[in-house]
Amino acid sequence: MIAKGHITVHSVNALYVVAKRANSLREGLDLELDISQAFVDEAALDMLHTASQTRHLPARIDPHQAPCTISVLAPRRPVPAAAARLAA
Repeated sequence: MIAKGHITVHSVNALYVVAKRANSLREGLDLELDISQAFVDEAALDMLHTASQTRHLPARIDPHQAPCTISVLAPRRPVPAAAARLAA
């Protein structure tokens, strides 16, 4: 999956939903999330790394907690929380 634009703690949920759908298509699928061309809030990046490390999507997205192998290709630079608030 390739994500561009600005990824926030709110929009990251859309990525999780796409990851869940892809994960449900085939057992044992290794998902790669390329966010190298996106601006990612630090909190959202932490959330993505947590999903990668735990190999599970958040329970609110996947209540059954199916194993999900997701690799995150890091962004160019995270958007500091203060800068994100100023842009809003």
